[in-house]
Amino acid sequence: MARSSRQSKILELISLYEIETQDDLVSKLKTNKFDVTQATISRDIKELGLIKILSNETGKYKYALADTQSQTSNKYIFMLKESLISIKVVNNIVIVKTLKGLAGSVCSIFDRLNFENVLGIVNGIDTVVIIFSDNLEAEYCLNKIEGIVNC
Repeated sequence: MARSSRQSKILELISLYEIETQDDLVSKLKTNKFDVTQATISRDIKELGLIKILSNETGKYKYALADTQSQTSNKYIFMLKESLISIKVVNNIVIVKTLKGLAGSVCSIFDRLNFENVLGIVNGIDTVVIIFSDNLEAEYCLNKIEGIVNC
């Protein structure tokens, strides 16, 4: 499968599970029908900028996205461009349709964007819903996402 699909799945998996080792990640990916090697995963981890952080729940280290305030990396922009089908605002809610199975990854990327006044963000298999405190914030979010994917 394509590298972007695999990397999107990696982002989804680390957001859903406490992945402690590269072997754990290889196993989860194989369960999801991605035939990968440890060497491939090692490159993906480096490209995605994943780091290990201490889990509050288990006290063990797990993979996570680096928490930075920097601009969204080219990898994330590419994933957004390839994953998004449509974006729509309904009052104070932004509804994002993605390719099937990629909503979790897109949701993780949106979390990194740190939108202000977000009341909640949830995802299904192919939909991300972002709820804002007011309609203007939702419109701002739509414009920001469109600006990112149209650059």
